[in-house]
Amino acid sequence: MSEQQEIMVTCDKCGKEGAKIRRVSKSYGEGAALLVIENVPVISCPTCRETHLTADTVQGINRIKSDRQSHAVARPVPVAIFA
Repeated sequence: MSEQQEIMVTCDKCGKEGAKIRRVSKSYGEGAALLVIENVPVISCPTCRETHLTADTVQGINRIKSDRQSHAVARPVPVAIFA
């Protein structure tokens, strides 16, 4: 597993420095319509404890969701139900 470089930024919510950009996977939809987008940049602030996406990231997610056939690769994924 490779280490990712942490980038420190100013939090858009509280204005304090020290927020970090993390890369996460986000899922949209369910069942046959499920789409998982990997490597999504999320800003996480330790001061105000808020996590948010930038406008550019939201636009990128919407672009991928609207044209998933040209962006997504089908992969089998194990799914567990929390019971």
